[in-house]
Amino acid sequence: MDVTQVHQAGTFFASIFVIATTTMRTMIPLRVFGIVVNVILITTSLISHTYPTLLLHAILLPLNVYRLHQMLQLVRDVKKSVNSDLSMEWLKPFMTERQCSAGEVLFYKNEKAEDMFYIVSGRYRLVESGIELPVGAIVGELGMLSPANERTQTLECIEAGTVLGVSYRQVEELYVQNPEFGFYFLKLASARLFQNIERLEQRLAEQSEPPPAAASAAPATV
Repeated sequence: MDVTQVHQAGTFFASIFVIATTTMRTMIPLRVFGIVVNVILITTSLISHTYPTLLLHAILLPLNVYRLHQMLQLVRDVKKSVNSDLSMEWLKPFMTERQCSAGEVLFYKNEKAEDMFYIVSGRYRLVESGIELPVGAIVGELGMLSPANERTQTLECIEAGTVLGVSYRQVEELYVQNPEFGFYFLKLASARLFQNIERLEQRLAEQSEPPPAAASAAPATV
């Protein structure tokens, strides 16, 4: 088989994989097939000395490998969060930074919810409940799952700091690209919802407890 035939055979097999990618709806198998196409065309381009094609796929190969690794890591991180501390730090690579000043309101109660936030630094308070959120907390994720997509409380910055934000649209895109991510995200959000309900019940129970009995009066001295 001469060089031309090798090149034609490689191009033929690569074309089959390219056609197969058009039938795929999720990102992980799409990236895998893309990597296979890159490897085939790099090999045949080396043999046939087709350097423009070689250069193109030499660039695309590490990009596809990186994106595949990123998506697989995302799924692993979400699974880990579901089974451990319910952290949403795995979303940080997809978030954008926002600086907040003291007194700034990030969102108001009953307004349309379109994004969620990860607290990096500073102090923030949910106004209606008076709850202060610690560094590392995620706020606003449950608005994505509510029927009306409305905020249930107002979030105010009480000490200047930084938050990371991600829109619901970006999260939805991640779900479309990888349904497994969406499944674990729903499990994680549901677990956090039940966790919040449990905390609220504990606070209500504490508030409903009767005040401690007054101390007994000291005996009168003779």
